[in-house]
Amino acid sequence: MNTPDTLADDLIRAMPEALIFSDLRGFIVRWNHGAEEVFGFSTAEALGQSLDLIIPERMRQAHWEGYHKALARGDVLPGRTSMITRSLHKSGESIYVDMSFAVVKDPQGRVIGSLAVARDASKRFAEEKNLRRQLTELSAGKPAAA
Repeated sequence: MNTPDTLADDLIRAMPEALIFSDLRGFIVRWNHGAEEVFGFSTAEALGQSLDLIIPERMRQAHWEGYHKALARGDVLPGRTSMITRSLHKSGESIYVDMSFAVVKDPQGRVIGSLAVARDASKRFAEEKNLRRQLTELSAGKPAAA
């Protein structure tokens, strides 16, 4: 029979989504198999690295401002469930990921880090972008309403 701790480890290992836990400084402490699949970096390559590993350079300042504000607040912004954003893959390719965030607290309520769960959304983003383009073209071809 699994203990709660080993069950949690088993669940994290089985997740197809990327699970990333970073400490208060933004260094990666937990990186599951899903993260390896989404971002291309092995667990050994990611552990101990800054989150900059997967954050495009032009987005880093905004990311770190939001990261530190969330940790200071002790929570993410209300109503913020997930968002599609750009990220970096080990190959150097820019990818789109659908990512959600949470501030993690210990049993005493002290903030200990940040949790992100992500899935590759590159294909979905491209399909939605194509649909928006098609809609724009269709609406441009319609006669103006009287």
